[in-house]
Amino acid sequence: MAHTVILGSGVIGLSTAFYLRQHQPGTTIHLVDSAQELFSSASGYAGGFLAKDWFRPNLVPLAELSFEEHKKLAEDENGRERWADPLLFCKFLLEKVKAAGVRIHNPAAALRLETDINGKLSGVVIKNTETSEETLIPAIKVLLAAGSWTPQVFNTLFKDRFSIDIPIGGLGGHSLVLKAPSKVTTCHSVYTTMDAHSPEIYSRPNGEIYVAGVNSPGLAVPEPALKAATMSQPLEKLKDIARRLIVTPSGEDLEIVREGLCFRPVTVRGTPYIARLTDEKLAEDTSLKEGEEGGVFIAAGHGPWGISLSLGTGKVVAEMLSGKPLSVDISSLGF
Repeated sequence: MAHTVILGSGVIGLSTAFYLRQHQPGTTIHLVDSAQELFSSASGYAGGFLAKDWFRPNLVPLAELSFEEHKKLAEDENGRERWADPLLFCKFLLEKVKAAGVRIHNPAAALRLETDINGKLSGVVIKNTETSEETLIPAIKVLLAAGSWTPQVFNTLFKDRFSIDIPIGGLGGHSLVLKAPSKVTTCHSVYTTMDAHSPEIYSRPNGEIYVAGVNSPGLAVPEPALKAATMSQPLEKLKDIARRLIVTPSGEDLEIVREGLCFRPVTVRGTPYIARLTDEKLAEDTSLKEGEEGGVFIAAGHGPWGISLSLGTGKVVAEMLSGKPLSVDISSLGF
């Protein structure tokens, strides 16, 4: 059985591994992530709002599929109790794929590709970023799912092999998780405008409130292995907004559970890239094994909708990696 390497262990990479274990043994699936702490960016700091139809027309089929997959999984696995926020959801997916034998390489970075005598992809060399030990993973299928860092990973491995660019950037945004001042057991969402910002507030059944909506478009994306350091000014603005919108008992301030800065992988066209990179995009001296035998794939650029679109993306990409018919049409999400 051919091995598959997934570069990126955020919610998109995890969701793909979660569904891919239905098509191939878990021990033949490898998740590679260079972060010192998993889920320290968009997947772990997301609001977790799920939508079925808030999307461009060409994205609606995928969104509807993902919404139904979220609903089914939550019903089957008691999601209301087990994952009250995206961080817990990612940890749940990680537990599931590890239990299936999926191999987790962390912290590790992809260094280069290996090819056979015919120039076809045959493996990926990774390096443990703590020990510098290099390991060759024999694989003929590679998925790039590294969020805002996907272009950097792509350029490391494929800059001389593909005649395309990966137009994905990172939009920095701060968030707060607060302890609700009174007991909250239901989910609510609030969207408003305030001081030239567009705050989003979500209450969660575990008694926490998520606040976001102060973005920093010019902020540089940090190195993949590093956790982004929060900035005091945007956080103070968020705290001010939270104090004005959330009522607390007299004399009491809001109790902050967590502060965060993450980078959402955004695209100019407003939709993710989910596709197999075809031979037409390859350099002259490189070739890939066709169909279910192999290939290079990408699933990134979901913007603020990574959690909402995660399971649908994972299901479809797993089908694509396995050469199976796709559950929905994603032909407009290619290059």
